[in-house]
Amino acid sequence: MFRCHDPGPHPERPARYDAVVEAVEGSAAEIAAAPAAPIDAVARVHDAAYLAAMERYCAAGGGRLDPDTIVNDCSFDAALRASGAAMAAVDAVLAGEVGSAFTCGRPPGHHAEPATPMGFCIVNHVAVAAAHARASGVERVAVLDWDAHHGNGTQAMFWSDPSVLYVSLHQFPFYPGTGAASERGEGDGAGATVNVPLRAGTSQGEFLAAFRDAALPALRGFEPGLLLVSAGFDAHARDPLCQLGLQADAFAVMTRELRGIGAGPVMVLEGGYDLTALRDSVAAVLTALAE
Repeated sequence: MFRCHDPGPHPERPARYDAVVEAVEGSAAEIAAAPAAPIDAVARVHDAAYLAAMERYCAAGGGRLDPDTIVNDCSFDAALRASGAAMAAVDAVLAGEVGSAFTCGRPPGHHAEPATPMGFCIVNHVAVAAAHARASGVERVAVLDWDAHHGNGTQAMFWSDPSVLYVSLHQFPFYPGTGAASERGEGDGAGATVNVPLRAGTSQGEFLAAFRDAALPALRGFEPGLLLVSAGFDAHARDPLCQLGLQADAFAVMTRELRGIGAGPVMVLEGGYDLTALRDSVAAVLTALAE
């Protein structure tokens, strides 16, 4: 199903899934099938009419939703399975069946807003997982987003929600145009959004320093019951779409340093468009999780 979502000549291509599968098969990770998320679970963060429209559009063959986001007849089903995988991973971690999890679904999700597809994304899987955890009784959920693009959709969904902390490290100014440090939530959610914008050309050392100086203290201070990670790998220096300077080992370093911040982490695949960098980065994360 995840290979079936095919936007044609496009950075977010089925070969991305093959690269991730190669990393998974080279690890000692236990593999489980991805169930489809129930629509009512996805509708906790997405408008029901929007979901119905996306389902109809894909069933009719799909097409171009915006200049960047293209879907086919498989795309909505693939997105539901990607969200379902994130939900199942949350359940397994909360039940104590596993200590952590990595979900490999596509299309990615963190740009999808409540009623708007964008940035290759139609359903926001990490947001579905966070809402599912809250519905399952977790009082505070933290989402760390280390994708090189700001997760505008995730931010929008929890903008006024004090029970979900959103922390993002991302290239800025850059697509999608959001993610300034001044964006911190509003109302009861004021302060529960933490953006750490980084200039193009940021080195691995500078990125990890920002992670340790800004992201980690925010996550630890929130004392979440569950930690989710929007695990994009386009901050890798090889990535063709972004201009940050990480190598694969940086993602392993961050994974290790997240230990003890709530249950998990549950990692949800986002971007990463150089196939070698994607494979190597996922392999590094899986090695760190297995430790």
